[in-house]
Amino acid sequence: MPATSALAAHFAVARPRALAALTRQFSDLDVAEEAFQEACMRAIERWPAKGVPSDPTAWLILTGRNATIDRLRRDKRVVLSDKLPDGPADGEDAEMALADQIDMSELRDDVLRLMFMCCHPDLTLQDQLALSLKVVGGFSVDKIARAFVVKPKTMEQRITRAKKKAASVAERLDTPSLQERSARLDAVCTMTYLLFNEGYSASGGEEHIRIELCDEAIRLARLLLALFPSQAEVMGLLALCLFQHSRRAARLDPEGQLTPLEEQDQSLWNRQEVAEGKVLIEKALRRGRPGPYQIQAAIAAVHCAAPKPEQTDWREIERLYAALEQVQPTPVVSLNRAVALSKINGAVAGLHYLEQLSEALSGYLYFHTARASLLHDAGEPELALAAYERALQLGPTEQEAAHIKGKIRLCEGSQKNL
Repeated sequence: MPATSALAAHFAVARPRALAALTRQFSDLDVAEEAFQEACMRAIERWPAKGVPSDPTAWLILTGRNATIDRLRRDKRVVLSDKLPDGPADGEDAEMALADQIDMSELRDDVLRLMFMCCHPDLTLQDQLALSLKVVGGFSVDKIARAFVVKPKTMEQRITRAKKKAASVAERLDTPSLQERSARLDAVCTMTYLLFNEGYSASGGEEHIRIELCDEAIRLARLLLALFPSQAEVMGLLALCLFQHSRRAARLDPEGQLTPLEEQDQSLWNRQEVAEGKVLIEKALRRGRPGPYQIQAAIAAVHCAAPKPEQTDWREIERLYAALEQVQPTPVVSLNRAVALSKINGAVAGLHYLEQLSEALSGYLYFHTARASLLHDAGEPELALAAYERALQLGPTEQEAAHIKGKIRLCEGSQKNL
């Protein structure tokens, strides 16, 4: 979709609620996606001249709804809902005026219902996640295929099949029963965190942080905790999101460039969110069944507890990453443990641990930036330079690219001084 990056950011933030509301309206995922796409195209035509509405999400919902109703009426296929106000779709400012009539609070749970629908128990866990990423997150098929290490055509076929199965419950987009919710909870938690991560560190483009997406993921995590108040992993998920999000004001400098964790102004961290996260993770860990979200939240809590970056308890962090490797043995977890080991035993120790991950993470941006940093610290600026240049080829955001280029200049300076 040929939108500017600013408009694309509005669309990404609005998509979960807008698509959920449109799915409830039309009881059909494909129709809802077409409606949202139509609304985005109209926004591209109108917003640059007339300005972005005060509530872009409500505008997109109403515009997509009205345009699609017009089309379906012509086909005599529409079933109207009383969830949204009536109004013409073709009036120049009709949507702008009527958008304020939408009670977004009535639609607040639709995203959660949509996520439970995508996590249909008849689907495999991978298919649940792929469908959720496509429908709720708006990820492209190519991007999802890369994440699952399959060909785009294979992923497109998988998502199409998953949609057909999930469509059986689209006609009744209600919150599932308690038993149904429990069966789908892991996938919904995963999707919520993936949505948070897309806001925390956008997977491409000019905007590195999308605060509204993080806020939406945190809102969903709170809804999940209200549904499952005794689930320690849901507590851990919410705590993790709060800890990570608490640092948002310090993650970019005044020029909009990335600020590494060890260089951030901690006075800018949101201490209320840190305190809430601490209460949640302590309560969760008392249950005695630590899972991946709880352990990751505990790691984030250690970072937040350090009065100064140089006082960070890296031994505790390394111990926690070792525990995380046991319950979630992935190359990315091992990468983070390697960084922790380097803080304790030096860059060479971290590089030695990274060697086992080179094949599995060859296409992972942060593997190459972490390796480059350790190589530079180990006195190998030429190798570090090559690793940073490889990272630039892997689609960093504009801020990430600027940060990497700064590191490249540092490496070039180190080479001259050798």
